[in-house]
Order: sequence, then C-alpha cells, then structure tokens
Amino acid sequence: MVLSGREWSVRKGFDSSKRNLSSAVIVFSPAKGSNVWRKQMSNSSSISHFLLLPLADTRQLQLLHFCLFLGISLAALLANGLIISAVACGHLLHTPMFFFLLNLALTDLGSILTTVPKAMHNSLWDTRNISYEGCAVQLFLFVFFISAEVPLLTIMCYDRYVSICKPLHYGTLLGSRACAHMAAAAWASGFLYALLLTANTFSLPLCQGNVPGPVLL
Repeated sequence: MVLSGREWSVRKGFDSSKRNLSSAVIVFSPAKGSNVWRKQMSNSSSISHFLLLPLADTRQLQLLHFCLFLGISLAALLANGLIISAVACGHLLHTPMFFFLLNLALTDLGSILTTVPKAMHNSLWDTRNISYEGCAVQLFLFVFFISAEVPLLTIMCYDRYVSICKPLHYGTLLGSRACAHMAAAAWASGFLYALLLTANTFSLPLCQGNVPGPVLL
C-alpha cells in the first residue's frame, strides 16, 4: 500500500508514540514503583524528634512560666534535700518511718528533675523540640518515679498501722531487713511498670500531621 507524505508522517508519529508508551510502562512497572513507594514511606516514617505543645505563645507568658517553674523547683529541691540530709545524718531518725520518708523524697526529686528542667529550657529559649531518645528516657524516668511513689505510700500506711495497732510487734514486723525488702519491692515494681509502659508506647505507630514533626501533649 502506497502512503502519501502526510499519511506517512502521521503513521510514523503514531508508532513512535506507541513505542514511547511501551517504554514508559516498562520503566514504571508496578513492582519497581511499589519498591520506590515503600522506600519513600520508610524514609518518611523515621522520626528523630518530637514537638512539644507550648504552654504559652507570647514571650511574656513564657518568661513568667520559667520564673514559676524555677521557684517551685527550687522550693521542692530544698525541702526534699533537707529531708534526705536530716534522715541520712541524724542517727535518731534511723527508724522505718523516716527510712520510707527518705525514699519518698527521692521519688519527688527524681520526678522534678526529669520534667521541670526541660520545661524551663523550652520556656526560656522558646524551643519545642525534644529528641526521640530524650522523650523515651523522660517518659521512662517520670513513670518510674511516680510508680514507685504509690507503693511507698502504701508501705508508709502499713508502718503507721503496725505502730498504732501492734506496737509490741513493731520491731519484729518492721525490722531493718523487712524495710529494705519492702523498699526494694516498691522500686522494682516502679521500674517494671515504667519499662512495660515505655516499650508499649514507643512500639506503636506514630502518625505525622500537618506539622514538621509529631506533636506530643
């Protein structure tokens, strides 16, 4: 069949477009495209930091929060430090009640030093970032100290119950070895609970919204 010049050019362009289409299909095959998509998703799912929600948006309120945090933390550190020093240095205070009070002061100090310095830093320097590892460590330590505080308060209640209701058996039921075992059990329970909660929290998939990083409250 003899084709004219115009028909030949149209036929040639149609054939070249078919070849280009077939090459395009070969290049963007489903298998390769899916691998690229998975790679992009894996790269975007790697999280290096979190964004903490600020307590205030204005600079004046941020400085006010810093001053409040500073005053409250210094008062708490001074009070708990005096309790720990008095119980550790005073031989007359080496009793089960003051021994558990010393452990309770340690939990208060730990919970304050875990969270308040970061909040003061963010308020002073107007920052919101916290690293992924720092967030995990902060969550673990805070839950650890708070969880250890609950059994310590329960043990202190038991101590007062024995001293009031069974004063003659107080030395037997709450000896030095028994007090050490109960305090160790309280700290161990807090450590186990914090470990399980932190591992469960950071094993969940984290979603990222319309912000540069995941947001934590």
